[in-house]
Amino acid sequence: MRKYVPEFKGLLRSHMIELPKAIRDASGIIIFGKRLKGFVFSTDVAIIRNTNADAVIAVYPFTPQPIITESLLLASDVPVFCGVGGAITTGKRVTNLALDAEFKGAMGVVVNASTPNDVIKAMRETIDIPIIVTVVSEFDDIEGRIKSGATILNVSGAKRTADIVKKIREKHPEFPIMATGGPTEESIRETIRAGANAITYTPPNTGEILNEIMIAHRKRYELEGDERE
Repeated sequence: MRKYVPEFKGLLRSHMIELPKAIRDASGIIIFGKRLKGFVFSTDVAIIRNTNADAVIAVYPFTPQPIITESLLLASDVPVFCGVGGAITTGKRVTNLALDAEFKGAMGVVVNASTPNDVIKAMRETIDIPIIVTVVSEFDDIEGRIKSGATILNVSGAKRTADIVKKIREKHPEFPIMATGGPTEESIRETIRAGANAITYTPPNTGEILNEIMIAHRKRYELEGDERE
């Protein structure tokens, strides 16, 4: 029998971004004693403060900066995994940024698919927090990533994500895998069935959310206007 779970939302914070319930079906990944199943993909502090995600994966398309890492960590009330480069930002700078993120309190760091294995190895020899390595194809050097010190593989293969996860899982039955789940509950479940332990979810941005609110306001005023007439 399913146990009753009490819940408190409050009045002012009841409007929030809730991750798809299908994510709860994942096994999760236990990191420093915390089981993490749902990761919100965002660097927007307003979204980070108003979501029920277990953790934040904060990656952005610019050179990583310690001040941004610090701001995200200060804003979040859940663990943060920070992007530290790997494409535009390479070499020893990635290792230095990873060490800085660890010192600031990040639970883990994220590098992109183009990061060389020797950089991952240097990071592993320097930091004691998880290294998440992004995978975009089953033809990526998965074995090399694992041997170099990757802690978690982050599969981001668009429509092929579940297939990529399945191929990796066949060769590595117990290695931690997180993956993008797609836009629907069924696509998330498919990714979990393929072998993903955790799911990353991309929420609507604040502009999209505000647009929906404004549309609702306009409709309300239109109805009130019709009633007055």
